[in-house]
Amino acid sequence: MARYRSESTYEQPLHRVEPDTRWKSLRQGDRVSVRTAPGYETTGLIHAVTEDHSAVWVDLDGGRGRTLLHCSDGIEILPPAS
Repeated sequence: MARYRSESTYEQPLHRVEPDTRWKSLRQGDRVSVRTAPGYETTGLIHAVTEDHSAVWVDLDGGRGRTLLHCSDGIEILPPAS
């Protein structure tokens, strides 16, 4: 009897992701708008950016705390709408 094995996500190889050009231009102290999905947007201040610009810490406005965002999360980080 043959055994079938399905690979779990933790067994699959890692793939390198590259941030888009907007993420590469982010700097500590920048004011940004974070869009998680169409119609869901908030603003905040960049607290820290990793050296390769793949991850960003954002202090959200309105006392909503600090959040870590990764470029593979499918989140847009844009200059705030005026």
